[in-house]
Amino acid sequence: MASDASRPRTSSSPPSDWHAPTSGTTLTAAVLMVVAGAMAILEGIAALAKDDLFAVTRHYVFEFSLTGWGWVHLIVGIALVLSGCAVFTGALWARFLGVAIASLGVIANFLWLPYYPWWAIILIAINLFVVWALCAGMQREADASMTV
Repeated sequence: MASDASRPRTSSSPPSDWHAPTSGTTLTAAVLMVVAGAMAILEGIAALAKDDLFAVTRHYVFEFSLTGWGWVHLIVGIALVLSGCAVFTGALWARFLGVAIASLGVIANFLWLPYYPWWAIILIAINLFVVWALCAGMQREADASMTV
């Protein structure tokens, strides 16, 4: 008897909401999300501890208290770690959430530039790569599922 497994799939079937296994690009993005989230958490803790590590600038347009910035980075960092763990599952919603949270991380670190520039630039670069990797991974996996 012939089984359905031996029949080739047609390209007219739409891609599913879950693509497994995920591409290496998506897995790299998930790992970087967890790493960037951990870095943001440490940044937030350092700001909350009122460490003398950060330079307080005067007359900065987006000037918050150091405690306020600490909470922003702590929340963004926790959200990055959690969404990075969700991306490991391969769920499409997790990738969209990852793009949104990494974009918030870019914005938060851009606004954080005067306080600790090198750390902010590194986190901006990591988060931009995460956004690119998640979007590119979704496209590659959707194209692969259409041809299989």
